Amino acid sequence: MRHRLKQIIESNATWQGRLFDKTLTVLILVSVLTFSAETVPNLSPLLTRILAVTEWAIVIFFTFEYLARIYVADKPTAYMRSFWGIIDLLAILPSYLSAGVGLASLRSIRLLRLFKLARYSQAVRRLHRAILIAKEESILFFVMTVLTLYLSAVGIYYFEHQAQPEVFSSVFHSLWWAVTTLTTVGYGDAYPITAGGRIFTFCVLMIGLGIVAVPAGLVASALGKARQLEDEESSQRGASTSDDEA
Repeated sequence: MRHRLKQIIESNATWQGRLFDKTLTVLILVSVLTFSAETVPNLSPLLTRILAVTEWAIVIFFTFEYLARIYVADKPTAYMRSFWGIIDLLAILPSYLSAGVGLASLRSIRLLRLFKLARYSQAVRRLHRAILIAKEESILFFVMTVLTLYLSAVGIYYFEHQAQPEVFSSVFHSLWWAVTTLTTVGYGDAYPITAGGRIFTFCVLMIGLGIVAVPAGLVASALGKARQLEDEESSQRGASTSDDEA
């Protein structure tokens, strides 16, 4: 029985395992929707009761899932200390604590259930693999972005400090302008008024367009590699299955 339950919970090779994964995915999404619905003002008592019952039904299901994973784990304590074990625990613990202690704010931690989607969604797993593939490039890009932000803040400070001493009073205050400009958001609360500052802003905006585009290219390339690796692994599993049957 333990072996059979382990196959259903930890593998999607059988239809029961696939059904289990899809059921949990639906419950996670329903949980997020109920959390959002609870924030709507002036809900009727009936709807409030329905949302509460739905939430507790999901919590009970996730509780059984957590206990079942501990039961089928080869090393239960290792699972409980693992990343997924902690996520599974945090997916249910806030509901019990908020009910017992009355701290409703703890229930916002339920949104950590969204991390559970990564376990059941092939697309999310592929994205995770792509992030690992592009890890070094992403770290280098992050370092370059931080340096660009700092240099942009220093540049606009020296161009605009005398003209706008209150807005650009220091390099640290200028960092907000650098962030909104490099990300091409431009809230308009801080902007240059000198000719040099405007020319410098134009250059920073051009760099900002590249900063927005580079991560998309890195992720797209890494996703292609991740998909290729998945296809190779599927081919290898298919060849192994054929050899076993022979």
